[in-house]
Amino acid sequence: FPEVGALAGAPRAEVIRAWDGLGYNRRAVALHEAARVIVRAHGGRMPRDPELLRGLPGVGPYTAAAVASIGFGDPVPALDTNVRRVVARVVLGRDAADVPRRSLEAAASSWLDPSSPADWNQAVMDLGRLVCRPAPRCAACPLAATCRFRRSRARPPSPVRRQAAFEGSDRQVRGAIVRALRAGRSLDMPGLSATTGHDSARIGRLIEGLVRDGLVERTRSGRVRLPAR
Repeated sequence: FPEVGALAGAPRAEVIRAWDGLGYNRRAVALHEAARVIVRAHGGRMPRDPELLRGLPGVGPYTAAAVASIGFGDPVPALDTNVRRVVARVVLGRDAADVPRRSLEAAASSWLDPSSPADWNQAVMDLGRLVCRPAPRCAACPLAATCRFRRSRARPPSPVRRQAAFEGSDRQVRGAIVRALRAGRSLDMPGLSATTGHDSARIGRLIEGLVRDGLVERTRSGRVRLPAR
């Protein structure tokens, strides 16, 4: 899809097929819907204002700030999990979980380099991803000397939980259904069960959610396929 109009005008099935291997399939639907809104409401141009960006399907506060700062050079902090952790520790001397979002936004805004917001956001993201992890690697941190969290000798909290196992989960079966439909035009319930290796009753239950999410549709004959529009 060379430009947003091509994406907006493409059939949903084509977009979902192109998304193969790129992550959660629902994001393909959100991206497709966002392209259609951009064409319909913004003349085919990505809006620059973070408030307008947040009005696009699938775009939350972090993505809106990332597009505004990295795409347009606007001086706004993009507060992903890593940036939140670094800002809370370095500037406020606390763990991010103990700091209200508005306080984090204010601290990040005061620290951000307005002359190069894209570089600042990406640098702090990388610092949180590689060094200022949940269990921080302070010896390797370039900000260790000025970090208030380190100076306070505070200890980060222990991890609360891990993500649920993917193997055998509904997420896995949903993905298997979409993957099976990518390869062909439509399948009936026995065909989906045989292709995915999962029970027909479970597939039938999950298809209802996939229909609501705009990832599949039922034909008049009761078969299932990727959306035609």
